Amino acid sequence: MSLQRKLTALYSSLVFDRPWLVLFLATAIAAGFGYYAQYFRLDASADSLLLEGDAELEYSRQVGVRYGIRESVIVAYTPLEAELFSRPVLDRLAALRERLLVLPRVESVDSILNVPIFEDTPLTGISEDYLTLEDDIDLAAAKAELMGSPVFSNAVVSPDGGTAGMLVSFELDVKAQELLATRSTLREQEAAGELEAAGIAELRRVEQEYSAYTVMTGARQTATIAEIRELLDEYRGDAQIYLGGAPMIADDLVTFVRGDLSSFSFGVLAFIVLALGLIFRKLRWIALPLACCAIAGVTMVGILGLMDWRVTVVSSNFISLLLIITISLTVHLTVRYRELRATRGSSNHDKLLRHAILSMFKPCLYTGLTTAVAFGSLIVSGISPIISFGWMMVIGVFAAIIVVFGVFPAALSLLPQDTTKLSSDLKLNLTSGLASLTARLNNGVLAIYAVITLLSIVGLAQLKVENSFIDYFREKTEIYQGMTLFDEKLGGTLSFDVIIDLGAEPGFDDDFGDDGFDDGFGDGFDDGFGDNTATDTDAYWFTAPKMDRIERIHDYLDQDPQTGKVLSFGAVVQLARQLNGNEPIDGVLWAVLYSRIPESLKDTVLKPFISIDDNQLRFNVRVIESDPNLKRNELLQRVERGIEEEFGFSDEQVNVTGVLVLYNNVLQSLYESQILTLGVVMLVIMLMFLLLFRSLAIAMICIVPNAIAAAFVLGIMGWLGIPLDIMTITIAAISVGIGVDNTIHYMHRFRREFPRFGNYRETMFFCHNSIGRAMYFTSMTIVAGFSILALSNFIPTIVFGLLTSLAMLVALIGSLTLLPQLLIVFKPLGAETHSDSDTPQHLAGGLVGE
Repeated sequence: MSLQRKLTALYSSLVFDRPWLVLFLATAIAAGFGYYAQYFRLDASADSLLLEGDAELEYSRQVGVRYGIRESVIVAYTPLEAELFSRPVLDRLAALRERLLVLPRVESVDSILNVPIFEDTPLTGISEDYLTLEDDIDLAAAKAELMGSPVFSNAVVSPDGGTAGMLVSFELDVKAQELLATRSTLREQEAAGELEAAGIAELRRVEQEYSAYTVMTGARQTATIAEIRELLDEYRGDAQIYLGGAPMIADDLVTFVRGDLSSFSFGVLAFIVLALGLIFRKLRWIALPLACCAIAGVTMVGILGLMDWRVTVVSSNFISLLLIITISLTVHLTVRYRELRATRGSSNHDKLLRHAILSMFKPCLYTGLTTAVAFGSLIVSGISPIISFGWMMVIGVFAAIIVVFGVFPAALSLLPQDTTKLSSDLKLNLTSGLASLTARLNNGVLAIYAVITLLSIVGLAQLKVENSFIDYFREKTEIYQGMTLFDEKLGGTLSFDVIIDLGAEPGFDDDFGDDGFDDGFGDGFDDGFGDNTATDTDAYWFTAPKMDRIERIHDYLDQDPQTGKVLSFGAVVQLARQLNGNEPIDGVLWAVLYSRIPESLKDTVLKPFISIDDNQLRFNVRVIESDPNLKRNELLQRVERGIEEEFGFSDEQVNVTGVLVLYNNVLQSLYESQILTLGVVMLVIMLMFLLLFRSLAIAMICIVPNAIAAAFVLGIMGWLGIPLDIMTITIAAISVGIGVDNTIHYMHRFRREFPRFGNYRETMFFCHNSIGRAMYFTSMTIVAGFSILALSNFIPTIVFGLLTSLAMLVALIGSLTLLPQLLIVFKPLGAETHSDSDTPQHLAGGLVGE
């Protein structure tokens, strides 16, 4: 007995002869994994977007530690009626600030209330005792000063003086930094082969501790954002208030994704139940697919919890895709069983069931394998969440196959035989109509698809690779309105950092030679510098040429039409010159100023932007997210290249980093690894077709509809201006994964039935009214279910639902028109043994409810 027959006998004896055991095992396994479903997590942090150990992520973390960058959110406060710079409004702002300061983890709140008001103070008169809006000062004059301040305008107050910005900074998470540092050190040692068994054990312990700690910090961050929002709600009566900042956006992404998963899951389920009911009109054909979906879904969620694979914004749709795969498998088995019942009514229930399941196992297995290959292409991306998504789908595909081919036949074998009378007519015979259309158009089908391919290629050329967070939300949502206000009034909300290593360049040395000042600067000159040698050395760093260069770089960044507020020491240089009567400031005065800048101001205007020890500058550049012409990758490249060319820096001296850069780098990497390698994926799938059908001609024919389907979906995105972003970048893999299922099922049935008819057209008509029905019912069920996603407030959910439905329809139509016409034209199964004739009546009909 061959291995295949042994495995078939083993499978049959287990599933058909011991169905209760199969159902018990399936339920027990689902329950076991279901326990770990409590550890299922959603993660939208920037850190989740890159593979740990990636140079970009590590560099970003180093910059954060060096400059003491704290996570923060921004509150935009616009009084509805009263003047912002009036005492009642300022008192209310002060009360809000005090209540924010008592919230857990809130370290500071910077706003117009605590920034310095210099009035007529000369540059050399700056001291710790500066005035603020809380002092008894001329509010009108203070308003004019802040609105014209290069440091504070467009940051803590809008240029029109009507909106105040409150920067709420969170305390540094020292434990997270220590765990990260320890983990990075141990990983470097492991990569270098320097760790022994004890060191490896310590690395695993630290990794587990950090993973558990991030779960806690994520929950803590969500709670903090919720507390801030709850507090702000108390102040909305007389002011328009919006919350912004990267932590808030990340939290909202998770909130929207979680909300869609919970609310639309039931909607999708309801529509699928309705579709199955309309198609099959029998409770068992609704209950069995749903039972398989439930077991597969619970098992997969449990596996994710057990493996600590966190679902990100990229992989948030994996449950929906698993639902598609599971429903598809169950519908194919249902239709095959009912088809056999209608054509072989004399056979008993058990025999029909065995024949239906075993005859569909091979095509279903190969559809699963090819779908796994399509999603498996994501594993080589090098991006942590994409790798996880790829593995999720690969494991999910096999989980669906195991569950469906275990639970479905086991449960059905325990049910009494379905006695529903099946008619030989179908009222809405779309599949037969497509067969007739294909036969009537003949080679016109090929011409139509040639035009579609050409238009798809044109659309592909227009496809944009862009990641715009503001476009994730409908205009009516609070987050969209808030981000728009921040762009218009407070210089933007998301930002990136430009880091410049100055180096020891001629003309910009770290001494006072360029200012003509003698090296004996420290001899006897003790006006405020004290006796600290480090402070003396720090003072030497502030030379006039260097300050001029910093200011020019600041202006260069600020003048870019797509940048918002630029936060850097360059703005301080501009303010200092204003206070000096617009007179130039020499190196001696800069040194004196450094010694006299209040420590409280150093923490906000100096230390976050200058690292004297590293001779390094940081420019924080906000971006106008709502600018429809914004192309982030071009902006980042333009800024980095422009600074290098304009100011004579080498490529190694200028780096861009930050949340915006991390997201952009991920997107560009994904585009290269997924879109540009789509041809390789197609080649691998064609090889699988070759393995399944043992014919190069059939393999080449089968790949054509799938390639056109993927190109068509991406081309439509190009024509409609839908960008490839973090959320939609996987649509190519999804399109291919969905498309190959129909192709394999149709081709497998066509090759099996062709010897019986000996005619390609007659075989086409038969296949359209047998396996074509299953393909049609599967597609319509999924399209019906996912159409409800169009009601979401989260644009990526809408796009996913529509594009997935489009991919299903395109794959269906391609497999029922282009594929059979290619078979008719190229005749890969050999010459016909019967000539074309009028299609027999029984081939044009169908089976109701299939």
